[in-house]
Amino acid sequence: MAPTQANSEPGVTGFGPVRQIQAGVLDVGYIDAGPRDGPAAVLLHGWPYDIHSYADVTPQLAAAGFRVIVPYLRGYGTTRFLSTTTARNGEQAALALDTVALLDALGIERAIVAGFDWGARSADIVAALWPERVTGLVSVSGYLIGSRQAGSIPLAPEAELQWWYQYYFATERGRAGYDKYRREFAKLIWRTASPKWNFDDATFDRTAASFDNPDHVAIVIHNYRWRLGLANGEPENLELEQRLAEAPVIGVPTITLEGDANGAPHPQPDDYVEKFSGPYSHRTIGGGIGHNLPQEAPDAFADAIRELGDASRQ
Repeated sequence: MAPTQANSEPGVTGFGPVRQIQAGVLDVGYIDAGPRDGPAAVLLHGWPYDIHSYADVTPQLAAAGFRVIVPYLRGYGTTRFLSTTTARNGEQAALALDTVALLDALGIERAIVAGFDWGARSADIVAALWPERVTGLVSVSGYLIGSRQAGSIPLAPEAELQWWYQYYFATERGRAGYDKYRREFAKLIWRTASPKWNFDDATFDRTAASFDNPDHVAIVIHNYRWRLGLANGEPENLELEQRLAEAPVIGVPTITLEGDANGAPHPQPDDYVEKFSGPYSHRTIGGGIGHNLPQEAPDAFADAIRELGDASRQ
């Protein structure tokens, strides 16, 4: 199906027009920058962020000849469900399937997939389960594929403290609180996850607008409740989740990145190096870089994608 311009909301960002395309169960809002015949790179954001995490990465890659696709995830921005009866499901398999459906809708056979936070997890999953669609992977914080079994294991108290919001979201008070204070909540996460990032109000506000999506709260709450075994996934995703629970090794060429000041919960590089069996390198980015690495260190993120692109053409 051919892309159509968004009609219900402003369709322009600071780095390109937002297009709409039906893909799977969604009408996806996305940026499409660079030459249509260039090697594709799909950039996936996390929570509580949006496509503007790639506002400075996208023009660099487009200028280097990449076709850059930056979608709003389900529950963000102009992305909408096609049906009111579709489950507002935030489990990891559903988010990864959204990426595959978008590739199909756009007629892209293979792409570099890259992301951070939720987006890194989706990129990891696509690379692990559909490697024939992936020319390379850039993943902030490395291997983030999880399972509800792993999520049920208690952590040491200090580690549990870092996940306070996950337990808050497990309650009705948490759902109502996030719905009422979603902007305040997001700003708190930005500050704690990136303690040395001095973002201004304008930078925050342009992203926070995407949280006004009518499905945003439902997707966020389901995502975290699903991880704890407090909400069910969809039956059609059960086989995928079983495969993911086995922690599949990723064989595509991969570069993992980490900021030296990431204040969010994240694994250490030595913990996941064996999960990548293909060409692999890791880089820790200095200078007070936090969780939102593509926006805080866009040059380093773009360099990783360019390097994978160069290697795939050799």
